[in-house]
Amino acid sequence: MGRVYATPEQVWTGQPPADADRLLARASEDIDDALLTAVYRTDSAGMPTDPAVVTALAEAVRAQIEYWAATGDDGTGAAGKWDAVSIGPVSLSGRKDPPAAAGDVDLAPRAHRALTRAGLLPGVIW
Repeated sequence: MGRVYATPEQVWTGQPPADADRLLARASEDIDDALLTAVYRTDSAGMPTDPAVVTALAEAVRAQIEYWAATGDDGTGAAGKWDAVSIGPVSLSGRKDPPAAAGDVDLAPRAHRALTRAGLLPGVIW
């Protein structure tokens, strides 16, 4: 498992869902994909060391998970791709592709804003 930027307590009030660890890992992967060109200090495990960056990444993970919940996604990216689907005899209609964000990830708008406020997006290498 890669880096995980938030804890269940930072994302959910009360009891987290049974798949909380998977959701946190997937959301953290999405945040990593969006930050491919971001520059910030990390420790030897690749975790951010600046408290403002740590907070921004946790907020972005929470926003990403909230976005999935609002759009009916489970973190796989499969939800919301079609506005109508039938199985027999196969019928698909109205493919809905989200606008590409940094790293070509369907990044939650609130996650994007959290990362931008922290100076992590847009990623610029000097």
